[in-house]
Amino acid sequence: MNTRFDDIAAQIRAVKPRSEIFLDEVPAPQKLAPFALAITADVADDAATGRFVLLHDPDGQEGWSGKFRCVTFVRAAIDNEMAADPMLCNIGWTWLMESLKKNDCDYTAPSGTVTKVASASFGTLENLAEASELEVRASWTPTSATNLANHVRAWIELLEMSAGLAPIPNGVTQLSRSR
Repeated sequence: MNTRFDDIAAQIRAVKPRSEIFLDEVPAPQKLAPFALAITADVADDAATGRFVLLHDPDGQEGWSGKFRCVTFVRAAIDNEMAADPMLCNIGWTWLMESLKKNDCDYTAPSGTVTKVASASFGTLENLAEASELEVRASWTPTSATNLANHVRAWIELLEMSAGLAPIPNGVTQLSRSR
């Protein structure tokens, strides 16, 4: 048991996304670090999905350059025109970097990939429409254990941008979803 990690996990669990995004805590990887928390996200209408994992090793790990590591994944359906943009992968990475900055995340050692996939169907599947997706896989090391929930907020913002959700203007409160 690690009281520090439990406090951080409680702060992360308290993060509330906008109404179109559904978060769920799932079992975290067991062998990557002594402490871990994993969250999945689904955006309404299957616009996007994602996963956020916070790893913590009180002794640190050489490859992390710190005691914590955020590991994320976002996959979003995109239109074929957007998929044809030669700058799309750079844009996807820029969205992540801007989200981290906007949410006051201090970090080091960012790494990742941005992949665009376009699919066309043939043969007995030829009636399926062409489909395209954007995937962002990234990890980084928070430089402080303070405000690690901001790193989750940055990931959620990346999910919003990837799904094409319009930003909610400052000062506007979104109505909660009804069940």
